[in-house]
Amino acid sequence: ETGVHGGTEHSMQQLTEAENAFVGLLAGGIEVSSLQSFNYTKCALQQKLPLTLNPRILYRGYPSNLLNMGSCTMWQFAAFGAFKKIFLGHHINRPLSGTEEVLAGFGAGFSSSLVGGPLELVMIQQQRKGGTLLQHFRSLFPQQIYRGVTMSAMREGIWTVGFLSIPSLVRPYLMSHYPNTFKTEDQARVGAAIIGALISGYGSHPFDTVKTCMQGDIERKTYGNVFQTFRTLWAENGIPGFYRGMVWRGGRLLLGIFIIDKVRVEASPLLFPERFGEKTKL
Repeated sequence: ETGVHGGTEHSMQQLTEAENAFVGLLAGGIEVSSLQSFNYTKCALQQKLPLTLNPRILYRGYPSNLLNMGSCTMWQFAAFGAFKKIFLGHHINRPLSGTEEVLAGFGAGFSSSLVGGPLELVMIQQQRKGGTLLQHFRSLFPQQIYRGVTMSAMREGIWTVGFLSIPSLVRPYLMSHYPNTFKTEDQARVGAAIIGALISGYGSHPFDTVKTCMQGDIERKTYGNVFQTFRTLWAENGIPGFYRGMVWRGGRLLLGIFIIDKVRVEASPLLFPERFGEKTKL
């Protein structure tokens, strides 16, 4: 499939890991800058904190989240492209199977938690207590810095399938099988974003809730380790307790998948035209 600027579904394996990382940094920065208020509200609902419309509070922890989303999306784009190349071997121009797309996405997301887990912990502590990124990092390192990282890994694995694997599979399928309904790439991108958000949102949100509660309670007054936190949330509300804040996170996922997929397909050939057989325009 060719986009309006020449982007293809093979774009990520055509770029180097460094080039994929740069596109990921751009996409992640745009997404988090646009949707930070969704993230704050989601975290507040999960931790049963008061809600606010004050922009100074909604964007509290924004530098940490920008660093988190930018670095994680860099990692995920680079790792996704690398996994694709491994699966393809010498047959770089063949399409990946659905299973390969999903495995590449999950592996890219799961591994990114090594970077994103600590940064999100700092962001959540800033949202609760104020202070600077460095102040919280120093107080948390090294004993607490990886609190909740296993839940972060599961959440990121499923989320990355939602924003990288599913759009690559669903968008061209919708355009080829339902051309009268999805006449443009952006129309199909909306459909792919809805499907990706539903699958990744409902699949990953319980892990996200456990992670957020653990990282918000570093004193362990209510939430202990992973198993204790699962038990506490179940005792509090049953299954609905694991989906606190889902509406706000779902909205962020829907918009975020659209934004990231749009940036990936459109920006790659603009930034690196030589990879797509285009001459650089001076």
